Amino acid sequence: MPDAVAEDGVDRAAAEDGARPAGRGPAGFEQLSAVADAVLYEGYLLYPYRRSSPKNRVRWQFGVLLPRDWVERDGPVVPGVSGSADSWYQRTECLLRIRRPDAVLRVRVRCLQMQHKQVEEAGPDGGHRPVGSLRTADGATHLTFDEAVPCETGLTVALDDLLRREHTAPAGAPAGTETDPLPSGAGRVVRRREEIRASTTLTAEPLAENLVRLRVRTENTGRAADPGVPREEALRRALIATHTLVGGEGVEFVSLTDPPAELAEQAGRCRNEFTFPVLGGEPPAGEAFGPWASGQGTGPALLSSPIILPDHPRIAPESPGDLHDAGEIDEILTLRTMLLTDEEKAEARATDPRAAEILDRVDSMPPEVFARLHGAIRSLAPADGAAGPAAAGAGRPAWWQEGGDDGLSPTTDTVPVAGVRVGGGSRVRLRPRARGGDVQDMFLAGRTARVAAVFHDVDGSVHLAVTLDDDPAAELHTWYGRFHYFRPDELEPLDGPEPAASAP
Repeated sequence: MPDAVAEDGVDRAAAEDGARPAGRGPAGFEQLSAVADAVLYEGYLLYPYRRSSPKNRVRWQFGVLLPRDWVERDGPVVPGVSGSADSWYQRTECLLRIRRPDAVLRVRVRCLQMQHKQVEEAGPDGGHRPVGSLRTADGATHLTFDEAVPCETGLTVALDDLLRREHTAPAGAPAGTETDPLPSGAGRVVRRREEIRASTTLTAEPLAENLVRLRVRTENTGRAADPGVPREEALRRALIATHTLVGGEGVEFVSLTDPPAELAEQAGRCRNEFTFPVLGGEPPAGEAFGPWASGQGTGPALLSSPIILPDHPRIAPESPGDLHDAGEIDEILTLRTMLLTDEEKAEARATDPRAAEILDRVDSMPPEVFARLHGAIRSLAPADGAAGPAAAGAGRPAWWQEGGDDGLSPTTDTVPVAGVRVGGGSRVRLRPRARGGDVQDMFLAGRTARVAAVFHDVDGSVHLAVTLDDDPAAELHTWYGRFHYFRPDELEPLDGPEPAASAP
């Protein structure tokens, strides 16, 4: 590929790809599009989807890149592993393998740009005055509210070129104003967006033959109108829900949470700040759905998200559409939305077009679609004597048979761990799996804990519930049953089992 960098250092390939509304993007990103959109709109609008709800007065909590002078008015930011804290930049580092000499990288930086929707009432003199709400002759109510529009900037660069020098491209969005008249000349709705100034820089560093460390750094390069303004004002010049998609041709990305053994050391040296990169696309053949599955350590694309995700994240196929609220617990949110009063639904519809879409979808949901939201089994280990976790369940009957859980006692059962019987009261050291382990558990590696109970899962596997020794709320967690869960091979016994505590 010919050199695509202009004298001003701006990648002209970005101009060819264009800064455009966020979408599915080029080939290679299709499998990531649904998850990336869920990240983009996470927290955009929260149940009960009404302007009057206190929850919807504190929005935009993930991947927020504000002007640096506003963020650092009280001192430098402290980097974190995800984007739940405000920052002025994101830094992604990952490993990739080169599979052919003409390899090409494709990068997409996606975010939301805040848009203020102002309702204005028509005056007798032909002018307009801003109002908080306005009811028109057709019975519709229009509310002043903050919306957001999706933005995307693309960079395409030959890997050989990137290994010679870094590439930088603008990643902001222009200011804009749109005006829509209301029926019968009652007034108008004016939507205004302020300019966002930002840039993305790509850097590649060779580590070994056909192994490269890639860095993607996106910065808000603008300045706040006043570093002392409230956050809701500063957000007008911010990149919101910022995340990055990385793919290409002739390259393969390495998992940072579950890398191949020979690349574990190099993966551990990657430094990510205010974002969390995970493999995208379909998981390897035979891998189960969800965060508990063990991958093969590489993938064709990467999603660097402000929300901690597992490798190969996917949207549940039963989900009929985005609900925007944290966790996307579809059945609960759908039931609660069904229970909104007519007045509450009317306010939600007037609050935001996306809220109206949710209400329309819920109100017209067929019973069979709703029934699918009531849980699903992603995989089931064989229970007929074949090899596998269920077959190793000491001959216990299948869980769905009557009496399948007879004889099990979580507080008194024990399991062998490194030659020691471990059960309720045992002290252990946490050793989460490097491959296929839960991402959140990895932050607890090396901590000591006390086992509260032994649980046999429906697939025949075993997990031990523990409370951390240095957690000041450990006793409270034990009282109401909130634990961390680990497999036996993720624990190191520190002593023999002690008498189990009395059940609360």
